[in-house]
Amino acid sequence: MGNGLSDQNSILSSLPSFQSLHIVILGLDCAGKTTVLYRLQFNEFVNTVPTKGFNAERIRVTLGHSKTVTFHFWDVGGQEKLRPLWKSYTRCTDGIIYVVDSVDLERMEEAKTELHKITRMSENQGVPVLVIANKQDLRNSLSLSEVEKLLALNELCCTTPWHLQPACAIIGEGLKEGLEKLYEMILKRRKMLRQQKRKR
Repeated sequence: MGNGLSDQNSILSSLPSFQSLHIVILGLDCAGKTTVLYRLQFNEFVNTVPTKGFNAERIRVTLGHSKTVTFHFWDVGGQEKLRPLWKSYTRCTDGIIYVVDSVDLERMEEAKTELHKITRMSENQGVPVLVIANKQDLRNSLSLSEVEKLLALNELCCTTPWHLQPACAIIGEGLKEGLEKLYEMILKRRKMLRQQKRKR
């Protein structure tokens, strides 16, 4: 699922491995953001409590064919009173991970509103978004096509590349695949921005 971004292994080698990518993890409270973060860091389930501010971790992740990439993740609390702060964390970010609870049909409209709000901000135009449909292991979870429709992903700004990834943060399923897609989208965007600069 996504908006037509092709897999390009060649661009995976064009970013220095020592460079750290700034990634913000957003989503409503209880979607599983912190579980995603600590599953990526420790490769095991860590029992978490609701995030009152943010968690920041620098994590080296092996992607594709043994390429190590360093990500600096900012996991920001999703309670309603904290959401106005999201824009402070997305300033100059390389990518956004937006985590949704695939079982929480009641709040899917709210999740959609917040996602569209943050991607429409001028400084976030064109920033790649990885949407993680979390809790896909649960029997009553929404399908990917339902999540895509309820979040109106096809209505995101045409300059916003996105990828929808099914996942289960507790066991880590789907997280690496999602990160690889996000990494590809970031590299593709950087290449495009470099080409635009040359044309000026």
